[in-house]
Amino acid sequence: MGRPHHRTALLSGLTVLCLSLTLCSCASQPDGSPGDAMASAPQSPKITSTDVNPRDRAQLRQGGTLNLAIAQFSHQWSPVHADGTESSTGSVTKPLLPTFFRSDAAGTQTPNPAYLQDAHAELRDGRQVVVWTLNPRAHWSDGTPITWRDIEADWRAMNGKDPAYKSSSSTGFELVSSVVPGKDDFQAVMTFDQPFSEWQSMFNGAANAPLLPASRVSSPDLFNTAYLDAIPVTAGPFKVEKLDPAAQTVTLVADPAWWGDKPLLDRIVFHAMTPATMAAAFGRGEIDLFNNGPDVAGYEAVKRTKGAVVRRAGGPDFRQLTLNGRSPLLTDATVRQAVFQAIDRDAIARDDLKGLDWPPVTLNNHLLVANQNAYRDNSLGLSRYDPAEARRKLDAAGWKLDGDVRHKDGRELNLRIVVPAGVATAQAEAASVTGMLKAVGVKVTTVQAGANEFFDKYVNRQDFDLTVYALLGTPFPASGSRASFVQSSGNNHSGTGSAAVDAALDRAAAAPDAAGASEAINQADAELWKVAGMLPLYQRPQLYGARANLANIGAQGLSDIVWENVGFEK
Repeated sequence: MGRPHHRTALLSGLTVLCLSLTLCSCASQPDGSPGDAMASAPQSPKITSTDVNPRDRAQLRQGGTLNLAIAQFSHQWSPVHADGTESSTGSVTKPLLPTFFRSDAAGTQTPNPAYLQDAHAELRDGRQVVVWTLNPRAHWSDGTPITWRDIEADWRAMNGKDPAYKSSSSTGFELVSSVVPGKDDFQAVMTFDQPFSEWQSMFNGAANAPLLPASRVSSPDLFNTAYLDAIPVTAGPFKVEKLDPAAQTVTLVADPAWWGDKPLLDRIVFHAMTPATMAAAFGRGEIDLFNNGPDVAGYEAVKRTKGAVVRRAGGPDFRQLTLNGRSPLLTDATVRQAVFQAIDRDAIARDDLKGLDWPPVTLNNHLLVANQNAYRDNSLGLSRYDPAEARRKLDAAGWKLDGDVRHKDGRELNLRIVVPAGVATAQAEAASVTGMLKAVGVKVTTVQAGANEFFDKYVNRQDFDLTVYALLGTPFPASGSRASFVQSSGNNHSGTGSAAVDAALDRAAAAPDAAGASEAINQADAELWKVAGMLPLYQRPQLYGARANLANIGAQGLSDIVWENVGFEK
């Protein structure tokens, strides 16, 4: 990082905090202490691993088209809008929008020189100040320079003070009291009301938080609608050639006005398709890279494809079951806890991961994966499969067994689980959950969500009782997961939470050192088990099918893609 004018020990701790939480990848006991007892247990790959076929630019050929698969042709193309948080939107926009930092495989953050000359935190009059010094060559696709005004406009849109801005998260931004110009238009001085340890997560691609132009976010109407069915302004190594809803494709081309290293690729084409069809499309040569996830048939198909490889890494992503706490049947936390204890997560992990050469280890923390520093089990027994206790809790909550199904006040305990059609993992999980809950007197009805409807129509609108999907983590455990769990967030799909959860996450974000942040993160996790809105299942393997000659992209782990360096070997 760049040097501040004066930096105290406190702010030095703030600067490196986000790194120290991700660098250690030691195995640990449930209480967080290292122990030999874990040596014989199956362990997930290290969180710092990455598998991208790294190559110098000189080894790669200039030109070519990269065909990629995505699961959804989005409606909202702003990744910082509440409706733009799913992975396909992020995948398409990352080559297009400014991200101020690069994350490596260990989660270490370094400034992206295409956009930043320097960024540092310092103390001024006892308050944290971050000074962002922008690259004066950086500009938007409409020719407008990127200046402090863009940072100010994004802060005003994202700080949560005006609910008309439907932002995905206000984390960090809500702690900022002002953004003013520094020595010139290319320097922004951001003053915080209280310390924010993970300030490097702001305007950060690995945190799914790019910068958007002031011209498209400076009013609620612009923020909410400018990127609906359009990507009007960009500032990356690539620009949009065509959004084609009929073909379900997004075509990007190298931007000749890009001021950084020239992109090696001529073109990137994203193809929206159901995950179940991706492996076959890969086998036919229609796509060059796809996220297989825990799909055994796809995994085997990649291994059979000539000139193809499986790229694998352990990252911060995990599979989980979300319970809608705003559903009339699930407003009682005791009922939600009973659902938790009726689920045999070991069985689901074994079924989902069978045949993938990946250990089926269940995850007992909402904010940290098992080989991340400070990981511990804070579940107080709620992670344990205990159908007898589940029955007792349901009885205590007034849901009495009547035949095979429980009833209360004339209502049947019949939960709708919404799953995306064509996703084999989700279909299998729905079947398992149905059988497990039936054993404790809970009926489950499966609802199939059509292509492009799972998030837009159901999850984002909280039109479900239960649902399953992967939660994609970031290198920032305090701030990166905050939007999924705080009560005020539009991205909290479970609709659950508590003042205690919010306060613990606040303490983690403002902690002066890694030990304090780790303790606060685990306190927040303990409270999340009590409110029982999201049940972690297992750390998700990043398994990608890739052309063997494709370089600098694949299973990223904690790193992010440097798009101008992606290409094919000579």
